Amino acid sequence: MTKNVFIASAEPYSGKSLVALGLVNLLLGKAQKVAYFKPIINLNLRDQKDVHIDTVLSYFKLPIRYEDSYAFTGQEALKLLEKQNLDEMIDTIIHKLKKLEENHDFTVIDGSDFVGEGTAFEFDTNINIAKNLGSPVIIVVSGEGKDVAQLTNSVLTVWCNFELREVQTLGIIVNKVKPDQVEAVREFLSGQLPEEIILSIVPEDKSLLAPTMKEIYEQLGAKIVCGEDQLSNQVDHFVTGAMQVPQFLNHIKENVVIVTPGDRGDIVISAMQANISANYPKVAGIVTTVGGKLDEPVQRLIEGLSTVVPVISVNEGTFETISKLSSIHSRVTPDNIKKIELAIDTFDKYVDVKSLEEKLVTYKSESLTPHMFQYQITQKAKAQRKHIVLPEGDDDRILTAAARLLKQEIVDLTILGDPAQIAASIKRLGLHFDAERLHIVKPTESPYYLDYVETLYELRKNKNVSLEAARDLMADVSYFGTMMVYKGHADGMVSGACHTTQHTIRPALQFVKTKPGTSIVSSIFFMCLPDRVAVFGDCAVNPNPTAEQLSEIAISSADSSLRFGIEPKIAMLSYSSGTSGEGADVEKVRQATEIVKQKRPDLKVEGPIQYDAAVDPVVGRQKMPKSEVAGKANVLIFPDLNTGNNTYKAVQRETGALAIGPMLQGLNKPVNDLSRGCTVDDIFNTVIITAIQSQEEESAKEVKAGLLQEVH
Repeated sequence: MTKNVFIASAEPYSGKSLVALGLVNLLLGKAQKVAYFKPIINLNLRDQKDVHIDTVLSYFKLPIRYEDSYAFTGQEALKLLEKQNLDEMIDTIIHKLKKLEENHDFTVIDGSDFVGEGTAFEFDTNINIAKNLGSPVIIVVSGEGKDVAQLTNSVLTVWCNFELREVQTLGIIVNKVKPDQVEAVREFLSGQLPEEIILSIVPEDKSLLAPTMKEIYEQLGAKIVCGEDQLSNQVDHFVTGAMQVPQFLNHIKENVVIVTPGDRGDIVISAMQANISANYPKVAGIVTTVGGKLDEPVQRLIEGLSTVVPVISVNEGTFETISKLSSIHSRVTPDNIKKIELAIDTFDKYVDVKSLEEKLVTYKSESLTPHMFQYQITQKAKAQRKHIVLPEGDDDRILTAAARLLKQEIVDLTILGDPAQIAASIKRLGLHFDAERLHIVKPTESPYYLDYVETLYELRKNKNVSLEAARDLMADVSYFGTMMVYKGHADGMVSGACHTTQHTIRPALQFVKTKPGTSIVSSIFFMCLPDRVAVFGDCAVNPNPTAEQLSEIAISSADSSLRFGIEPKIAMLSYSSGTSGEGADVEKVRQATEIVKQKRPDLKVEGPIQYDAAVDPVVGRQKMPKSEVAGKANVLIFPDLNTGNNTYKAVQRETGALAIGPMLQGLNKPVNDLSRGCTVDDIFNTVIITAIQSQEEESAKEVKAGLLQEVH
């Protein structure tokens, strides 16, 4: 089940507030704690309040601080986008949303309103936000001022944009539709949209569209002359009071606003009288123009009336004022309880609430973006803090990454090397460490050194390793760090920034060894592509695996992806798709695929399949139309090291993707290798996945211990 839903539009005044109010009201009937969140608000001044947030929080009495209900003002977001800092913006939004979700059962996320500066950026930004949050979307499109063709085209265009970016649409609400267009719009869109999308058509309602006198007063920047307590009056019509009184009275309609120069006391008085007469409709208010004050006798007369019409004054002329009035859009505000309740009733009446509930309960996001992946793995590592050893303390990148890891309280660390040299490097780099959580150890000076030497000798003496040789090997940081993991003095090790892969993993293969039932150690990279995360394996260890080994790599990679929140769809890659090609290399992949299907029928796997057919939905449908993996693969298994290593590096360099790893699979305890060209980010992320691996190992041990206890 999803924990949030995103309300999106592509235009201002679409009626999103109606949907937000309706959704929050619906969810409060199903969940105890519901939150409301706007990633970007319109206002640029933090001493004002966004009207949507204020309305929802106050009406439903949600116990959420106003500052926790949004991430950025419109101006702040625009500045970040202009500086191409979209990643920073997305990361902040994710953190603020997740903080809300910690204390709530469900969150309604309201997209931006397309009012003010930067509207050109907003639509694409909303798609980006929804995708990175993994949120299903409810699209709201306004029918105001559109014929059937224009309206349906708008709906399909907006929906297609979300679809192309692989953001799932739960429902589309077409709002403010002229009553005589409702059936035509419904009939056309029902034939064009997928059946699973909930389509709702909401007819326009003058009571929802009409502004109040207060909104007119605020948006015109007017002054109050009288009747301040009547500013909640609803306005349905406008009329210019520039004619003689008899003709003017014929133009009074229900809830009309009269616009007239301030010196037309006759119009003002007759409007006041008409308002209290049983023979005329109610007058909503009067706007006097050109800054003219009412004549003193007229003012005195009005002040003596028991019932008055609100009168406001503006400096502009009558024609200009009428033009401004016609462009005023009403908004649902906290003080207009009647309109709030009408919006909720309208939502309940025209939206298929039952189907929407079912969709929200059963929805599961099919994609995981890099931003959400990195957030999730960081939070997972923090939840059960582990102790990781970094053998390469003489590398500045290691020290810089270590400072970040400790500052964010993700892991505890031991760094191997000469303490004096490391201290000098820390000072030179201007880094700051929490001394209680950082241990700097020189292997030969460690109190564990002799014990480790003896342990290594006992483990390897049948391989002709003498005590003297064990002493020399244990002075090596890779052997010492691996022994820390073996003995339980550290939960995992990350090395390779300045050592070869063989140097890093040889000690692990010698005495940490592989898990029971595992015959091969392999590796995967988490490839953080622009809008998704894929798993690439094996790109670092096995030069030319057999069909049996390839199947084991695929199964291990699928299990690893599951541990990190990625539902695996496995593509066994080759230069041929399906039965279109022949040859020893293709046959190996075909056999490996069959072995995976036999050993793990629960996994979705396709092979042999070409890269484009595996990841491109269009090509996948063309080449393998019946496959449930083609075009959707997220675990990509390469036939050999040459193909895998070159492909991951090509993708990384050409797309700017972040490659997290390699993460080794199959060892009894987590030891991971870095590339010698690694960045600080690479080290940071590899330590995090190593910490999570060690959490998994501990959980597996606890389960096994529990089972043994039950047996005995």
